[in-house]
Amino acid sequence: MHQRPASATPARTYSRHRRRQDEPMPVRRSVLALALACLAGPAAASADILRQEARAYARQGDALLYRESHWRYRQDGLAHRLVLYRCPDGRAFARKTVVARTSAQAPDFDFEDARDGYREGARSGAGGRTVYVRASANATPKQRIVALPAGGVVDAGFDESVRLHWTALRAGRDVTQPFLLPSRMAFVPVRLRPGAAVRWEGIPARRLTMKLDRWYGFIAPTMELTYADADQRLLEFAGIATIRDETGKHQDVRIVFPDPATPADTDALRQARATALVRSCGR
Repeated sequence: MHQRPASATPARTYSRHRRRQDEPMPVRRSVLALALACLAGPAAASADILRQEARAYARQGDALLYRESHWRYRQDGLAHRLVLYRCPDGRAFARKTVVARTSAQAPDFDFEDARDGYREGARSGAGGRTVYVRASANATPKQRIVALPAGGVVDAGFDESVRLHWTALRAGRDVTQPFLLPSRMAFVPVRLRPGAAVRWEGIPARRLTMKLDRWYGFIAPTMELTYADADQRLLEFAGIATIRDETGKHQDVRIVFPDPATPADTDALRQARATALVRSCGR
């Protein structure tokens, strides 16, 4: 998920296996141009631009699989997010952009993986959200207009949903909401269940689990998320990720956000937005 951070998005981070419509599947998972004018000399960090780094490890073990760079900023009064997914050596291979809409937990977003050309997203329109998916660079894109249900959650909006329901979760109450699965072009009910209070690297935190809330949910993977008590920032996500390995297999990962977001400058953000994506993490 994929914070999301900037979330990992619980993480933002959901499966797009090619399955029949009646099969359960793991829950998964264009910004406006920045003004180019800037003053001469070194760019100063801005409180309006925040950057946060994350690392994705194999869930069982310490092998570094990929990195995430999350950027949050405001443009034309709207909250934006940019996520670059990077090879272990730092080269970027995928990009996601998120733009807040009327409902903070249901933003528009666009995700593209340059390794095979997979693309998915949702954009607002008069008739609802247009959800689109392209299985590969050579595949024909598919799209469908989907009505946004009450309480509907889209991609990185999951973090906002957690904050909105934090009081209920801390009180031990489950929260069930419709979550958009772009690969299904539909919203499905997802149950967020509070777990134990923990200390994550010394930080007081709350562990949550997320699972499909349908009869077949018992065979769908359960995702585990850890949020800081003080500010409800995502500290760790564990589960099946949107990002696949080089063979096309979805990975069981543990994504950690060791440090809070810090101010960044406009030049750094502009460079991140213009970063060319590589087609492979191999040499």
